[in-house]
Amino acid sequence: MTGRRCPLRSKPVSSNPNTRVPRQSRVRVESPMQAWSDIMKRLLPITAAGVTTLLLAGCMVGPQYKRPAAITAPSFKEAPSAETVSDGWKPGQPSDQELKGNWWRLYQDPQLDALEAQVDTANQTLKEAEANFRAARTAIGTARSYEAPTVGTGVSVGTVRESANQPYFLTNLANNGSGNFTVPVDLNYEVDLWGRIRRGVASAKEQTQASAADMETVRLSLHAELAIDYFGLRSADGQEKLLDETIQAYTDAVQLTEDRLNAGLALRSDVTQAETQLDQTRVQRSDMEVQRTQYEHAIAVLVGKPPAALTLPRSPITVQTPQVPAIPGVLPSDLLERRPDIAAAERRMASANEQIGIAQAAYYPTLSLTAIVGMEGTSALNWFTWPSRFWAVGPSMSETLFDGGRRHAASERMRANYDATVASYRQTALQAFQQVEDNLAALRILKSETEQQHRATAEALESLDTFQVRYEGGVELYLQVITSQTTALANQRNDIDLMRRQLDASVLLIKALGGGWEVKQLPKF
Repeated sequence: MTGRRCPLRSKPVSSNPNTRVPRQSRVRVESPMQAWSDIMKRLLPITAAGVTTLLLAGCMVGPQYKRPAAITAPSFKEAPSAETVSDGWKPGQPSDQELKGNWWRLYQDPQLDALEAQVDTANQTLKEAEANFRAARTAIGTARSYEAPTVGTGVSVGTVRESANQPYFLTNLANNGSGNFTVPVDLNYEVDLWGRIRRGVASAKEQTQASAADMETVRLSLHAELAIDYFGLRSADGQEKLLDETIQAYTDAVQLTEDRLNAGLALRSDVTQAETQLDQTRVQRSDMEVQRTQYEHAIAVLVGKPPAALTLPRSPITVQTPQVPAIPGVLPSDLLERRPDIAAAERRMASANEQIGIAQAAYYPTLSLTAIVGMEGTSALNWFTWPSRFWAVGPSMSETLFDGGRRHAASERMRANYDATVASYRQTALQAFQQVEDNLAALRILKSETEQQHRATAEALESLDTFQVRYEGGVELYLQVITSQTTALANQRNDIDLMRRQLDASVLLIKALGGGWEVKQLPKF
């Protein structure tokens, strides 16, 4: 504390090595016990003042946080009625434990379970989010450090030689240099009178919780993306199986037309039409292989592996048995506690509220307690002798009287930032409600569409059988067979695609419901 007057000294004390130190002969020598008794008597009023200020430190300026209400509705419009709860949705009960944690187990697919288990340990995007969370957590320690005093020291050794030509210098002391050996310990502590430091700690905690919720949002998105890619892979397997069977049937049809041509019962055009149909189906099969490969590569990256290191066995999707699980339902108000992205927006809103208080604390004076103690001598011989001790302690208060509107602008900026976080929170909630409604509607409509498609497929296959029999009997042209084959294949492929779309919608619905996550899982600090 350069320039601060020490109670036991008649001159300002400085830890600057270039500042002259008074000769030891000018220091009053006293016994150690007497000196420390004198120090304690002088410190007593200062200590009492410090305790008083610390008692006042419970005051905190700025608005108290209260979570604003989100725009919501009493129920989801697309939620099924009691008669249709089996359509991929069922009423939520307090005892429901299905949509918790590893939600993908609802699909009862061991291969999917094994892949999903690798995401948390190997996915690099999730590791990045986790590292960002750890970085955000360090901000709490930084904010908390301001609650404690700052203590520092710095040993300095130096000498000074005065110029003989220095103006107004006594000629008999010309070139009489001096040494300076100093070991100071400085202490500085800001008393948190208005809650600026406490609000900074609270803001850091809330930002860290928001980062934790961001990490859970990434985790939920990655698990959902893996499930969707996996069902896409199984759908591609189903399409490949169907096309392989179709290619075999079309190969037999080509042989049939050639036999009929050789027997004089068919035209050459029948053979070329059958060969064209076969080649087109082979092209579709090759195209589906490209899609399956891309799905497999995407899954490999999601589980933290290079595409060359992962090969998944083929597991064709089937349309004969229902595979969409019943998902526990929730109310819109419950969704606010079950979505990590909504929780992140709410925590940032709370942090923005703390920033308003921090900005308002700038209007009030700042109280600091400072102290310096150490040993100072003119040489190494008397550096650590008792007369070389020095100390200074005392409070200081500062207040900005005029800043040209800087604090007002900062306060208004923090209020505007808070309003922005409120709007972001409400928009995030609205988007969550939309996603639930969208996928509820998708499941409801796709279920009806699937039933219609099943009927269309059955009718197309029946029609194909009829035209094939009539062609073999010489009643129909082969063109009718080709048309029936194309129609039947398209309907069969639609069956598989609709099953994939239903599974995708169910995954997206689980994701929209938070995947079993709840606000109580946010870390406490």
